[in-house]
Amino acid sequence: MDIPSPLSLKIAVERWPIAGSFTISRGAKTEAVVVVAELGAGKAKGRGECVPYARYGESVESVSAQIEAMRERLATGLTRLALQDAMPPGAARNALDCAFWDLEAKRAGRPVHELAGLPAPRPLTTAFTISLGAPETMAAAAAKAAQRALLKVKLGGDGDPERIAAVRAAAPSAALIVDANEGWDEANLAANLDACAKAGVVLVEQPLPDGRDDALGRIARPIPVCADESAHDRRSLAALAGKYNAVNIKLDKTGGLTEALAMAREAERLGLAIMAGCMVATSLAMAPAVLLAQTARFVDLDGPLLLAKDRDPGLVYQGSQVHPATPALWG
Repeated sequence: MDIPSPLSLKIAVERWPIAGSFTISRGAKTEAVVVVAELGAGKAKGRGECVPYARYGESVESVSAQIEAMRERLATGLTRLALQDAMPPGAARNALDCAFWDLEAKRAGRPVHELAGLPAPRPLTTAFTISLGAPETMAAAAAKAAQRALLKVKLGGDGDPERIAAVRAAAPSAALIVDANEGWDEANLAANLDACAKAGVVLVEQPLPDGRDDALGRIARPIPVCADESAHDRRSLAALAGKYNAVNIKLDKTGGLTEALAMAREAERLGLAIMAGCMVATSLAMAPAVLLAQTARFVDLDGPLLLAKDRDPGLVYQGSQVHPATPALWG
């Protein structure tokens, strides 16, 4: 349902404290700062949430300005499909694209999955993130989460073999994913992959920096390797051939659910497994990603679990199971 109509726009910046801190190879943070776009048509309203990411040159100010720049075009009938060409991939387009989907669902009285021609969503098992830290700190965090089915372990510094061994010892039954966030180099790549293999890790995300990852195509990979920072939208997939086994699709990178669904179809055509990922954000950002994640091999939608408090209403998490959104939240 992509019918042009005048739309109003509201933009809000929200700050959500993180429970403790969230630490990766590029640094730590204690709050999630999100930008929410709300589109209105009469009494119907649709919302979308995004996370500006400095790694991609984004800030709260730049993303808010990008969304604001669409106000006049929205008022004169910009549609969701036209939005894909009107804005580049990234957080700003994600907020508007997801707001469009939510608004379309509210106006049609039908859930987004029906409008997108998707099966009804089911609950999924999500990873739970263990932040980067000293081996003993990470082991303590892993022990507290050891009952979860899937843990995502942040690495990316000297001593990573000790870190992953400590986490495995603390959580012997959990499946482990490692995310190095571009923190390794060619010199330590083989040793770190070997340490992960010994720990029974099932997937390693983005071990080398984007643009400096050719070594992945020249070595025997003992574990499947997943592209994250090296993958954004469909156009980025061809360059992954021979280096990666999987791709992490995040709505803040693709610029919304519309492109994410198309990217997933293209990834499958190219033989790449799919991981559905997220930034640290509230349930409003996770809700559309739950639809994308229905066909994913790996699901990492634990953003709200890392917050001190989620928005209400939010997604229902039962242990490691995340349930689809209700219309009161999104879609």
